[in-house]
Amino acid sequence: MKKQLIYSLAVLTLSLAACDKKLEINPFQTIDATTALTSAQDVESAIIGAYAHLGNAAMYGTNFNLLAELQASEGYITWRGTFAGYREVSVKTSLTNTNSEAERTWIRSYRAINTVNNVLEALPVVTEAADKSRLEGEARFVRGITLFELVRYYALPWGATANNSQPGVPIVLTATKTAEQASAKVARSTVAQVYVQVIDDLTKAIALLPADNGTRADKYAAQAFLARVYLQQSNYALVLSNANAIIVSDVYRLNPSVISAFRNRNTQESIFEIQQNDQNNAGNSNDGLTTFYASLPVNGVSVGRGDVQVNNTFRDLYDANDARRRELLYIGVKGGGARLYSGKWVDFGANIPVVRLAEMHLIRAECNFRLGSVTGAAPLADINAIRARAGAPALTAATLTLDNILRERQLELAFEGVRIHDLKRLKLSTGTFAWNAPKLLLPIPKREIDANEALTQNESY
Repeated sequence: MKKQLIYSLAVLTLSLAACDKKLEINPFQTIDATTALTSAQDVESAIIGAYAHLGNAAMYGTNFNLLAELQASEGYITWRGTFAGYREVSVKTSLTNTNSEAERTWIRSYRAINTVNNVLEALPVVTEAADKSRLEGEARFVRGITLFELVRYYALPWGATANNSQPGVPIVLTATKTAEQASAKVARSTVAQVYVQVIDDLTKAIALLPADNGTRADKYAAQAFLARVYLQQSNYALVLSNANAIIVSDVYRLNPSVISAFRNRNTQESIFEIQQNDQNNAGNSNDGLTTFYASLPVNGVSVGRGDVQVNNTFRDLYDANDARRRELLYIGVKGGGARLYSGKWVDFGANIPVVRLAEMHLIRAECNFRLGSVTGAAPLADINAIRARAGAPALTAATLTLDNILRERQLELAFEGVRIHDLKRLKLSTGTFAWNAPKLLLPIPKREIDANEALTQNESY
């Protein structure tokens, strides 16, 4: 981008501690942001910058995936790494308000929101109607999904209070362009209010976005995230409507193998991916999913730190001949012995699938089962489509239960950033921690609390 916006809500020039491995100082050349986006090309460049935020390690490049897995690690995975920020998230009892991962995820997320707020305010300079609609849709998509991730990580889950009046996260809908705006004290909205805003953004994004937007967000990506939002609220009728619409659109197909989505770019199963390559990715030494999940020898060189070990108890949930066990779990080279690792993240430059069609089938099956309906397909058909692809034995009408449907979701979406969110919506514990335990929330970063007296901290921090 030729011009740079002022991203931070708290300060104009921001030094970001990129987790506790090292201190990264990011100087920002600030300009008058009120004149930064003066042409359609400027706005287009800004929205590309918003996607870059999404792919950053603090967001979908690492943390929106890894933190959800570590928060529910009991009986599932073991963190063997040395980075204190991630260890605290996994252990939970030692998590503090200065946790580096909680801090950088918060900061980067609000930078992304500020970027798209600038885009939305600059839309009048875009004269082509189709481009203007698409850019607004993309901006609302980025803001909606970012607020959704923030409220799931930093606030008590949906249903923790009768009216969801528990503190959520700040809703910021205007761009920060001046020092005066940056010093504004924004309080936390309630969880209910955040969900209203998320649903509004995604609903409008669906209407604004084209059905095909190349590798960027399209209407189906927004609809898939809206299905996730309604699922978190247990609004099964609306979940079903959105998931089914994606499946029956015939735009997507299940890949022939369980490994295809993680070895190829933008496959027929992929609804939304983070675009990466060998030169531009979330990291290959101190960041990136491959860095933490992989433990592989490649041409005599060890790939990945092998920090996330898969527990044998989780492996044994798969049938012996299930391809997800045979092809997506492997014995790594780190630490000796027979330690298991996930084969989903083994290439630093590979794309990161965020939403896949398989998830929509699992969602449709669950909702149809709960509602006693057969919209689109019977629950048994959806579940067995996933199991058949993996080479697992088919379920029967007698063995199809809600527990088995949820188990299939756990097996299919393992290591893809959904685990803690599923436990919370199902009101299930992880180890000794109840679904609504304060230590299953990330702390509001201390630096934000210190700078903004309107913010309140989460319990136990």
